[in-house]
Amino acid sequence: MPAAVPAAELADLSLEQLANITIASVSKRQQRLAETPASIYVITNQDLRRAGVASLPEALRLAPNLQVARSGASQYAISSRGFNATTANKLLVLIDGRAVYTPLYAGVFWDAQDVVFEDIDRIEVISGTGSTLWGANAVNGVINVITRRTESTLGDFVQFAAGNTERRFSARHGAAFGQGGSYRLYAKRIDRDAGERADGSGQSDGWRRSQAGFRADWGTTRSGVTLQGDAYAGTLGQPQSDGLDIGGANLLARWRWAFDAGASLRLRAYLDHTSRDYSGNFSEKLDTADLDGQYNRPMWDGGMLTVGGGMRQARDRVEHGAAGAFLPERATLRSANLYLQGELPLDEAWRLTLGGKAEYNGYSGIDWLPSARLAWQPEEHLLLWGSLARAARAPSRIDRDFYVPAQPPYLLAGGPDFESEIANTLELGGRATFADDLSGSLTLFYSDYGKLRSAEQVAPGRYVFANRISGRSYGLEAWANYQLDADWRLALGLVTLHQRFRHDDGGSPLKQGNDPRLQWTARVSRNFDANTEFDLMLRRVGALPSPAVPAYTAVDLRLGWRPDPRWELSLTAQNLFDPGHPEFGTRPAAARSPAA
Repeated sequence: MPAAVPAAELADLSLEQLANITIASVSKRQQRLAETPASIYVITNQDLRRAGVASLPEALRLAPNLQVARSGASQYAISSRGFNATTANKLLVLIDGRAVYTPLYAGVFWDAQDVVFEDIDRIEVISGTGSTLWGANAVNGVINVITRRTESTLGDFVQFAAGNTERRFSARHGAAFGQGGSYRLYAKRIDRDAGERADGSGQSDGWRRSQAGFRADWGTTRSGVTLQGDAYAGTLGQPQSDGLDIGGANLLARWRWAFDAGASLRLRAYLDHTSRDYSGNFSEKLDTADLDGQYNRPMWDGGMLTVGGGMRQARDRVEHGAAGAFLPERATLRSANLYLQGELPLDEAWRLTLGGKAEYNGYSGIDWLPSARLAWQPEEHLLLWGSLARAARAPSRIDRDFYVPAQPPYLLAGGPDFESEIANTLELGGRATFADDLSGSLTLFYSDYGKLRSAEQVAPGRYVFANRISGRSYGLEAWANYQLDADWRLALGLVTLHQRFRHDDGGSPLKQGNDPRLQWTARVSRNFDANTEFDLMLRRVGALPSPAVPAYTAVDLRLGWRPDPRWELSLTAQNLFDPGHPEFGTRPAAARSPAA
């Protein structure tokens, strides 16, 4: 894997530097990680490089507060704090602020999302409610993929990788222009073979995908303009059909103004087109227009007032076969929101953050999304915090407009009165850095859910979606970094989850998603000398209840050699010692995939 890597990015970040990383997803403005009262894990560019990951879902395995399970060559189930499914719908995912969820089911088509990993600055993963600023669907977490500014990616970059299950290539060119401007162009290609079931049979789900794009920046991070876009196309094999063709393109513009006394204004607008065609069984074309603005003004002797709002229009056209249909076949979904948040310093150590959001959707009207956070930071390296917040998952097309079969009489139908699903979440957390060699984060959470989706019988053999399931979940999330010496680092992560759901009329406990009660990760990074790197990742995931999937332990290894700061050659082996373990669904195989 020859790669041109800037020398400055090869230096390991110290734990103090990690604590001082600035993040933007918790308050939609730059904050030091050490001062942020939320359960947030940051995947750095260096983490991505040393993990040797091949796709965005595989990169998310580095975040201990996410559940990532592969169900096919290109299919994944990804969630935070439960409800995991290939159609999981309580996690908001953004790429440079562009929401990538589909209004068909309020989830993410992971096969349509990709970036050049070398161009990623960081991935911020927040577990817990983020609805006050990010709106509906940020029920149990937010993933924000943030790419680097173009002045950081000048020059050329080329990467080749080949293994026993996939081949991939990416290239990028960056340059400066005019007064304070710079740009980059990129192209990426990936081919992955079909997965294999535990009995050795193939899944016929191999895929190939190509993507190209650009980004241009003018000005600074405080005041300037960004314009970026991507276009992609791909073909995915399907076990029970002739295949799936996907494609799309997006264009995003962002303006930033910095005023006197620390005030700032940001506007962001984007257009996004996506298409999916299941060879005569189902197809969808979706066009989305989104506009968002936010104003920040320092107040209250060190506090900050944030005011913002946005609107979105999503227009889709769906064609269907006989098995099921979205009716009407053409729909225009509109949403709008206004929010206000204030951060108030109570004294030198205590800070109180109060916020609220009103979000309108065309199906169920207005959702009110308040939140309160209290943080105590008696010294720079210790932060204790607590929060209470309300979140909503707005109705999607599948909740209101889905029918099985496509012609009446319908066995299953969307609910005309389906409302937003609601979650009220209490969190208590702490983050600390001890000396220069140990840092960690611990969060306890309790969520009370109401109005979850249910299927109500309206006649013998006929069901309609409604909001008749309630329940709760609780657990803890913890991770720590230990710097053994200048060349050794150990990173540990642990998540426990307990859930209980029932129909509002009583009866036996119900299942929502398919989640392990326990999962843990361990990563060891070792620099043998200035040119040679070794990385080991262990991942233990508990058993899934239904469909039943046994617990498994995955072992990944990477050996990297950099004869020159501009070049890197690495060997990665994944799923060693248990290459055929299933992760989700009905026993797909996670094949061993060494890549060099």
